[in-house]
Amino acid sequence: MLSAKSIQIIKSTVPVLEVHGVTITKRFYELLFTNHPELLNLFNQANQKQGRQQTALANTVYAAAQHIDNLAAIIPVVKQIGHKHRSLGVKPEHYPVVGKYLLMAIKDVLGDAATDEILNAWAEAYGIIADAFIGIEQEMYEETHTKTGGWEGFRDFRVERKEKESDVITSFYLVPADGKPFASFEPGQYVSIKVNQEGAEHTQIRQYSLSDAPRKPYYRITVKREDGDQHREAGHVSNYLHHDVQEGAILSLSAPAGDFILHTPDERPVVLISGGVGLTPMISMLNTLINEEPNRTITFIHAAQNGDVHAFREQVNALAAKHPQLSVYYCYKEPTERDLEQQLFHKEGYIDSPWLQSVITDTSAAYYFCGPTPIMSAINGILQQWGIPNSDIHFEFFGPAASLEPAAIG
Repeated sequence: MLSAKSIQIIKSTVPVLEVHGVTITKRFYELLFTNHPELLNLFNQANQKQGRQQTALANTVYAAAQHIDNLAAIIPVVKQIGHKHRSLGVKPEHYPVVGKYLLMAIKDVLGDAATDEILNAWAEAYGIIADAFIGIEQEMYEETHTKTGGWEGFRDFRVERKEKESDVITSFYLVPADGKPFASFEPGQYVSIKVNQEGAEHTQIRQYSLSDAPRKPYYRITVKREDGDQHREAGHVSNYLHHDVQEGAILSLSAPAGDFILHTPDERPVVLISGGVGLTPMISMLNTLINEEPNRTITFIHAAQNGDVHAFREQVNALAAKHPQLSVYYCYKEPTERDLEQQLFHKEGYIDSPWLQSVITDTSAAYYFCGPTPIMSAINGILQQWGIPNSDIHFEFFGPAASLEPAAIG
C-alpha cells in the first residue's frame, strides 16, 4: 500500500504532469527504444510518429496521479489497456524496464525539480500500478488460453477468402491453418495481426475489429487501405494486406480481445453509429442483434465521405428490407453524382444534433459508436447534451485512447 507521504507527493506533481506529460512520455519512448530496440516489435510506429501513443501514455500517467489515493477509479482504464497488452504479448518482465525509463524521463525533463523524494514516491507508485496491470493481464492470459478454442501468443490463420467492400476497404475471411477449433468472441472485439514484411526492420502488429457475428466458421476482419497524404505516410500493414496478401496466405493472430462489447440481453432500443471504417465493430454488433435479439429496435447510422468508400451498404440495406425493427440512415460528407442521382444517402454534410434527433425516435436507448476521433467527439457531445447517462454510452478508439471532449465537426 502506498504511504500517505508518497500519495501527497504524487498529487503535488499533477499540475506538472498536466504541463509536461507529453514531453516526458516522448523522452520515455526515446530512452526505451534506444536501450531496448527489440521492443519496437510491440509498438505501432505510425502512432509513435503521429504522437498518439505518447499522448495516450501521458493521459494514463496523469490519471494515475490524480487518483493515486483511489486507484480503483482507474481500473476500467487498466482493463482496457490490459486487453491491448494481452493481444500484443506484453509480459510481466516488461514492466520493470518501462518503470526504469519512465523515471529517467521524468528526471531528464524536470531536471532539478524532480527531487529524490519525488522520484522515490513515483517509483513506489509505479510498482503498485504495475502490479495492478500485471494481475489483471495475468487473468486475461489465463482466461484466453483455457477457453474453448483459445490459444496463447500468436496462431496461424489462413486467408480463406478476400473480398473488396469499397474502393478502399477489403474483408479477409480467416480460418485456423491447423484446422482445429478456435475461440469465439464478443461482438465489438478485435484481433491483433502480426506481420513480418520482407525487408522491414521490425515486426508490425495491428489490431483489427472482427466484422461479423461470432460463432461463424471464420473470423472476418475488414481493413481500410491507408494511402497517406501530405500529413502522414501510407499505412504499411494496411497496404501490405490489400496488395500483397492473397487467398491462401497465412497470417498470425492473437486471440480476440477488447472491452468494447455489445451488452446483452437488453430489451431497450439500441443505436449503432459509425464513421468510416469504424463501422466494422458495428456490423458485428448489428449481425448479432439481428440473429439473437430479433425483437429489439435497432437504429443504424453510418457517416462516410461518399458511396464509393462506403462498405457493407448493400448488406445492411438487405437486412433492413427483411427486418422491420431495423432502421438505417447514411450521412455523406461529399456525395458523388451517383450518390445524388440514386439517393443513396439521407443527409449531406455532417451528423448534427437536430438530424440525429429526427432519426432516433426513442432516445432512451443504449448507444454504441466508433470512428475517427472528431466524429466520436461530436457524437459524445450530442449525447451528453441530451442527458444520456454515461452507462448507456459505449465507444471504441482505433489505436491509442484519446480525449472525447465534446466538439463540433466542420
